[in-house]
Amino acid sequence: MTTGTASSTTAAPATAAPTPPDRSLPAWLPNALVVAGYLGLAVLLTSAQWLHPGRLFHQAGDQVLFEWMLAHAAHAVVHGENPLYSTALNAPDGVNLMANTSVLGLGVPLTPVTLLFGSQAAFCVAVVCCLAGTATAWYALLRRRLATARSAAVVGGLICGFAPGMIAQAGAHLHVAAQFLVPPILALVFRPGPAPDEVRQRGEVWRPGVGLGLLLVWQVFIGEEVLVFLALAGGVFAVGYALADRAAARRLAPALLGRLAVAAVVAGVPLAYPLWFQFHGPQRYVGMAFAAQSFQLDVASFTASARQTVLGDDYLPGLLSPNPTEENSFFGPGLLVLAVVIVIWLWGRPLVHALAACGLLFAVLSLGTYLRVDGSGTSIPGPYRLVAGLPLLDLAVPARFALVCVPVLGVLVALSLDRVRTARGPAAAPGLPVRLLWTGAVAAALLPLVPTPIRAVPVAPVPPFVADGGWRPLVPPGRTVVAIPPVTGAGLSPVMLWSARTGLAFRAAGGYFIGPSGPDDPTARWGAPDRPTAALLRRAAETGTVPVLTDADRRQAAEDLRHWRAALVVLGRLAHGEPVRRTVEELLGPGRPVDGGWVWDVRE
Repeated sequence: MTTGTASSTTAAPATAAPTPPDRSLPAWLPNALVVAGYLGLAVLLTSAQWLHPGRLFHQAGDQVLFEWMLAHAAHAVVHGENPLYSTALNAPDGVNLMANTSVLGLGVPLTPVTLLFGSQAAFCVAVVCCLAGTATAWYALLRRRLATARSAAVVGGLICGFAPGMIAQAGAHLHVAAQFLVPPILALVFRPGPAPDEVRQRGEVWRPGVGLGLLLVWQVFIGEEVLVFLALAGGVFAVGYALADRAAARRLAPALLGRLAVAAVVAGVPLAYPLWFQFHGPQRYVGMAFAAQSFQLDVASFTASARQTVLGDDYLPGLLSPNPTEENSFFGPGLLVLAVVIVIWLWGRPLVHALAACGLLFAVLSLGTYLRVDGSGTSIPGPYRLVAGLPLLDLAVPARFALVCVPVLGVLVALSLDRVRTARGPAAAPGLPVRLLWTGAVAAALLPLVPTPIRAVPVAPVPPFVADGGWRPLVPPGRTVVAIPPVTGAGLSPVMLWSARTGLAFRAAGGYFIGPSGPDDPTARWGAPDRPTAALLRRAAETGTVPVLTDADRRQAAEDLRHWRAALVVLGRLAHGEPVRRTVEELLGPGRPVDGGWVWDVRE
């Protein structure tokens, strides 16, 4: 974000006057208490797993994916392996991790946690850091640039880090919930006007440009999707600000463009090979594995309550959002009315012009190609149709455009609270009754959005035979463990969970990721291409029906096991475990019971 004066439409952005220090307390203590509060709230929201390790957050398949990615990052650090690619999953073909959400920017720093406490603890720590870190980063930006009152910055940080959309994403999508680099990136892009002397002008370009480039590299390795949304929102914001204050825009543009140019060079060098690998390396794919444009929000969702709030339930959000992880727009009527009042009240600030334009545009883009109202589709075209065919945007999930509205609303609320508490001069702060009234209005708008702990669901545990290493004497080097079912499509992958929880101790067939549909077909799909035996076992696991098998099915099973280079076939706990066991026995012969499941030795 950039900054602006309280009332002028032509003045350049300026830094807010610092608050006089409190001599009775260390200067760092108030900030430390704010951060501790954010951390405490994040820990509370993840308590369903801290207290019940046998559970996963409600979108369990996504959590397994990111647990595996964190385990892979730690494994790559310890063993010096290629972090962009792995054959520990989807053996023998492997997975292009740069083309998936590998979150190396989180996994590498969390390596000590993963190695000491396991992938589940690392995932929960990552969620806490994403939520509290995002709130802290926005608090710091607001405090340094926009808000003299600490309380205003605290509330703004709470909204930005713990809005319903952030909570919905945090339980499943680490790459989306990790937005703690967004504020420092914006702070380096949009800076106060440069000093007149040439030396300081260069300082406004080179040093911030280098720092910006390094942050961009880090963000790419956390999640490219957030960076794309950030670039789009930053562009819209800059245009909106320039239209509101053209004189300031002309003065600030040269330094801003210079910083971006320096950042592009700094980021381009270390990212050149990873991006090449993403689009041209092994197991690359084209397109998306799902119809991204079908993930849109309902118009009514903007005034509804999300599942993970004190007033939320399962029924209405289920009608108004594509799934529980995409409840990105559930702001409630109070906050939206408050935002309209703030925009009208502070309309004299170019910053507010730009924020309003940015929030409104991304809100309407999240409605998709055709509008949905109260759970019903309409024939009314949405603005997203105008940009749906553009590169990158054709792969974007429209529902996630609403996440841009989260910091917009957070900054607007912080500006309003700061205005009623600290304005001076002709725009003096209102009297105590007005301040109390406005503070009460903000509290009333935000209380319905108070988040509740992220819901968790039971998950079948890793069989002790796998967790304790009973498989090791039976799996020679170069051979794999095949879990039943081997390929799960977009569902929870048992073998991926086993692999993550054992620190990638064995190579596995199948998994949950995005890859090509086949050796000669780069079209994206979920998981490995279905081999006949994999499809057969998945149908048995889903339906609980033992199929009628022939000798041809048995010969195909042997061929598929050779393709996977299987040494062991392992059946853990499944909803239809008994029919699946009988199916496997029809294919491979009798298995033997082990601790937590059944195993078939297929080394021969």
